[in-house]
Amino acid sequence: MTDEAARPIAVDRPEPGPERPAAAPPSRPRVIRDPDEARDAARTLRRERGSLALVPTMGFLHEGHLSLLDRAREQASAVAISIFVNPTQFGPDEDYEAYPRDLERDARLAAERGADFVFAPTAAAMYPGSPTITVDPGRLADRLCGLGRPGHFRGVLTVVLKLLHVLEPDVAVFGRKDFQQSVLVRRMIRELDVPTRIETAPIVREPGGLAMSSRNTYLSPSERRVALSLSRGLRLVRERFAAGERDPSALVSLARATMETAGAVVEYAEVVDPRELAGVEEASAEAVCAVAARVGSTRLIDNTPLGGNSSLDAPGRPGAPE
Repeated sequence: MTDEAARPIAVDRPEPGPERPAAAPPSRPRVIRDPDEARDAARTLRRERGSLALVPTMGFLHEGHLSLLDRAREQASAVAISIFVNPTQFGPDEDYEAYPRDLERDARLAAERGADFVFAPTAAAMYPGSPTITVDPGRLADRLCGLGRPGHFRGVLTVVLKLLHVLEPDVAVFGRKDFQQSVLVRRMIRELDVPTRIETAPIVREPGGLAMSSRNTYLSPSERRVALSLSRGLRLVRERFAAGERDPSALVSLARATMETAGAVVEYAEVVDPRELAGVEEASAEAVCAVAARVGSTRLIDNTPLGGNSSLDAPGRPGAPE
C-alpha cells in the first residue's frame, strides 16, 4: 500500500479557494483513544481556531484518504481524522479481522497532511455494550450495496452519528467512491437535524483508472488487471451517453459486459437517481452509474456521473470536480 501511494494519481481538484498557509506537520502525531478526551480536544480546537473538520476513515490510509484531509483543511481551520475499523458494518462472512491496519503509519501520514489529531478509539470504547439503539437507514439501504450487505448501512450510519456526537465537527468530509454511503449520510444529517455540514470529495484513482481503496492491497497483479474493468466499463458508459444513448438498460449492459468479459463477478450495475438511488427510466447527465464486483475474493465498488466532469476523464492527470 505504501508503494501505491507514491505513484502518480488522478485527483479531481475542487475549485480554488482562499489560500491558507501550509500547516507545519507536528513532530509527533497526537493519537487519542478515549472518546471523552477526543471531545475535549475537539472543543478546544473549535474554541481556539473557530471551526473543525472531520475526516472519518477506517484507516490504512492511501492518497484518496489524504486528499480528504486536503479538502478538510480548505473547509475549516482545524482538522481531525478518525481511524476506526467499525465492527458493526461488517457481515459475519466479511473481512473485519483481515481488514488492513497500521495505526502508527496512518498517524504519521495524517500528521504530515495537516491533521491536528487522530481519534482512534477501540471497539470497546465506541460500543461499551452490545448496541440496542441504532440508526435505521430505511429504504435507501435496500438497493445497490445494501442488497448484498444487509445491516451494513445500519452500522455505517450508527458509527458516523456517534463520531459526530463525540467530535461535534462543523463539517465532515467523505469520499465519492462510497457513493451510496454519502447519500445516506446526507439524508441522516438532514432528517435528524445534525448540525454538521457534509462535503463529498471526488474519487482519487490510480494511473490506470482503478479507484483507490484500502482493499486494493488484497489484489494480486493478475487480479488488479481484472479490477481495471470496473473503471473501464464506467468510462465506456460515459462515452456511450455522450454519443446520445439514453436507455439505462443499454448503458448497464455495457458496463456489465465489460466487467464480465474481463473475469469480474458482477454484483450489480445500475444507473440511478443521485438523490433517491432509484433506477431511472431515461438516463440524464446527473444520473450515476454505480457498479460493484468481486475480483477473486475482493469486493470492489466504483461509480461515475453520466455527464459533467469525472475522475475517469484523465487517469494520471489532475481532473475536474465531479
